[in-house]
Amino acid sequence: MKTKQQFPILLVEDDIVIAECYKAYLENEPIKWVHVETGAAALKYLQQAIPKAILLDLGLPDMNGMEIIKYVKQHRLNCAVIVLTAEDSIDVVVEVMRYGAFDFLKKPFEAARLISTLCKVIHCKKSRSLVNLNPVLSKPIKVKKYQNFIGDSPQMQKIYQKIKQIASSNVSVLVTGETGTGKDLCAEAIHKESQRRKESYMTLNCAAVPQYLLESEIFGYVKGAFTGAEKNKPGIACVSDKGTLFLDEIGEMNLDLQSKLLRFIETGTFYQVGSRQLETVNVRFVAATNRNPYNEVKAGRFREDLYYRLKTISIHLPPLRERGDDILLLAQTFLKKYAFAEKKNFKSFRLGAEKVLLAYKWPGNVRQLLNVIRNMVLLNDGDIITTEMMLAALEEEPSCNPLETIPILSHPPPEPIQETSYQKTSSLSVAITSGNALRSFKEMEKEILQKSIAYCGGNVEKTAKKLEIGPATIHRKKRQWKNEV
Repeated sequence: MKTKQQFPILLVEDDIVIAECYKAYLENEPIKWVHVETGAAALKYLQQAIPKAILLDLGLPDMNGMEIIKYVKQHRLNCAVIVLTAEDSIDVVVEVMRYGAFDFLKKPFEAARLISTLCKVIHCKKSRSLVNLNPVLSKPIKVKKYQNFIGDSPQMQKIYQKIKQIASSNVSVLVTGETGTGKDLCAEAIHKESQRRKESYMTLNCAAVPQYLLESEIFGYVKGAFTGAEKNKPGIACVSDKGTLFLDEIGEMNLDLQSKLLRFIETGTFYQVGSRQLETVNVRFVAATNRNPYNEVKAGRFREDLYYRLKTISIHLPPLRERGDDILLLAQTFLKKYAFAEKKNFKSFRLGAEKVLLAYKWPGNVRQLLNVIRNMVLLNDGDIITTEMMLAALEEEPSCNPLETIPILSHPPPEPIQETSYQKTSSLSVAITSGNALRSFKEMEKEILQKSIAYCGGNVEKTAKKLEIGPATIHRKKRQWKNEV
């Protein structure tokens, strides 16, 4: 009987409990474990043998795990480095990818994520043992589309299932989630899956209409109801008869109108503005808000009875940062769409760019991701989106400046600094005003970086470590300053 091939894996992890956890994840896999607890022990092992992969914790007791990655690259060792760390800042991700790390897993992670990554390492023509043990994991990720949604994460699969379950009913649905998560897509999917799919689907953004006009937009008005009402005009409630009415950002509606909307939802009847004729329609209601509706009720800004009437069924859409690899599926879809529209040649993302996509928090969610991809396509040329393109695009985003919250150093360094040609400073205090005017952030950022570099004797690596940013960020800023001269 042929013995199953085993693959040597070096685990560099100083926490014994965590190390045993990883081993348990992979106990049924054809792996030969070598576990060390320090960077020095890892380097000693690599001088004697080359494993198939290294599972590397960056926070080692005797050195920064980056030194291990640099050693592997410098000596061109034929092994994949998989970084395991609780730190997931963009600068850290870019730095480890720049030195050739194969993948980056943020702690904590599930067993399936680790197995899937190792599948990619070991998957080759000569050895397919690990992949064969997990045929589902070894399949490439495919874009799963449900109505206009894109994503196959477990969170989205639950959303799809819930929509299918409730679509055939006539009950009201309340959709919640942050701005840009796709609440409008959810409402449209409910309509398209329902028995009303062939009838009208109408939408109204309550935040986009002035409050004094919102009632007439919903219910309509008759001639002479107010100044400028020169003829009868049906409201969106009438136009939605037999179909679905989606009221987006319903939390922006004032309390008086909320009372009239509640009666409309409960009875299906309403009065047009300026009319005493009772109108009756058959409408399915879907409402959405980016606020926490329960908190709005407690604050007195939203009627409790309307909240519970709408919340017969509720669907919460997860933020993009919680959807894992859906980010890559969406990014690839948007890239293909805009490359075609702009007649560009972009086809994919470099691995480093993908890591930046996954590391960024996307406060604007899918809508923000779409805009970033579109801007990169418009402003660049080539076949592939690089890490530099991604970082340049995200620097334009208001929430992605890595220097916004950096500490201004005022203490001497713990170790002596060698004399250099750089000017020494005993303090890094930075003036925020010039005369009577507040200085720009860009100007203060440059001064902070320049003084910090001088403070660290011109050592960019040391400066980056003290400021808790990546060296790549400092080098990029220095290039920008040179071009500005």
